[in-house]
Amino acid sequence: MPEPALQARLDAWRARVDAALARALPSPDTPPQRLHAAMRHAVLLGGKRMRPLLVYAAGTAFGANEAALDAPAVAVELVHAYSLVHDDLPAMDDDALRRGQPTVHVAFDEATAILAGDALQSQAFVAIANAALPDAARAALCAELASAAAGMCAGQALDIDATGQSAAFDITSLERLHALKTGALLRASLRMGAIAAGADAASCSMLDRFANALGLAFQVRDDLLDVEGESATLGKTAGKDAAQAKPTFPALIGIEASRARLDALAGDMRDALSTLPVDTTALALLGRLAIERDR
Repeated sequence: MPEPALQARLDAWRARVDAALARALPSPDTPPQRLHAAMRHAVLLGGKRMRPLLVYAAGTAFGANEAALDAPAVAVELVHAYSLVHDDLPAMDDDALRRGQPTVHVAFDEATAILAGDALQSQAFVAIANAALPDAARAALCAELASAAAGMCAGQALDIDATGQSAAFDITSLERLHALKTGALLRASLRMGAIAAGADAASCSMLDRFANALGLAFQVRDDLLDVEGESATLGKTAGKDAAQAKPTFPALIGIEASRARLDALAGDMRDALSTLPVDTTALALLGRLAIERDR
């Protein structure tokens, strides 16, 4: 498929999941209005939608129709949004800007942000429970998402412990941290698309090599953007990692080595996709977008 057609396909998936997310969230007019407004603020004010796009790309590659992928796509984005709400809290990263908007605890208040994050995570599993899929698929999707969410919490705990410790951190520890904090949900997104398509365990496992390279590449790019980007473009506070002495790829190995690592991971993604017995053009484009993005 030519790249303009592929890009149009991604845009259509993004619009599809945006509409599905709006339907899945409580109305801001339903009590408690403040909580529901905060949930919608966290989810509906933009975002790359990388994780839902991975669900659609993997699922359609393995033969699913888009309707079967809506629920897992919604679920992974709700879990991602919850994690951002909690990551931004004063007790965590203490950030005031997300997606070019005030973070939830700034726009509302800290207690509401905590409750909104909790509710978004719960709503993700409601979406899967109500999906028009076989019982076995829904159970597998719940297990996959729950495991990823637990991994994200473990990664965040490691990240908190590492703050201010960049000089004492090594690259192996950094990669382990991000395999949990960032990579776990990206991997789950791919596997959930395949599960919803009815793919077997072996097929899901074949996606893992691509997922592991993608997750690491996504974080290396994030670290480079924090150094080289501007807050207005990023939609979040630039330079925060260095200010907090967080271990990052540029801090540990330098900017040029980080760029070289990104190039190597791009090659790893291409090699991984070449082993899959399905059409991987949409997955390949998403991999490229992950390492070329400017926010």
